[in-house]
Amino acid sequence: MRRRLLASLLLAASFAATAAPPPATQREIAGLFAALEHSGCRFARNGTWYDAHKAREHLQRKYDWLLRRDAIARSEDFIELAATKSSMSGRPYLVQCPGAAAVQSGPWFRAALARVRAAH
Repeated sequence: MRRRLLASLLLAASFAATAAPPPATQREIAGLFAALEHSGCRFARNGTWYDAHKAREHLQRKYDWLLRRDAIARSEDFIELAATKSSMSGRPYLVQCPGAAAVQSGPWFRAALARVRAAH
């Protein structure tokens, strides 16, 4: 009986360890993905420029990986851990929107997050 109880508790703890971010965070990150996808901007990763759709796909893979490790609790975690620099090289990502100079992606995503929050 005690073994079953212990096994049940361990199983419950393992599910709790992989909890999804709060619903508000999930909505904000979805808003960030939408902002990027519909921005018309280019996204540089390790010296190569990608369109917004390819950038979104790449960041989605990083986000999914971080979710499996329970590393995302806030939208700022997503920006810091997935959207600012290459996990492989450490080089910052860049965003270049039409008619504007390229900027580092961290400030771009933080500004986009402020717009997403203001809209809700």
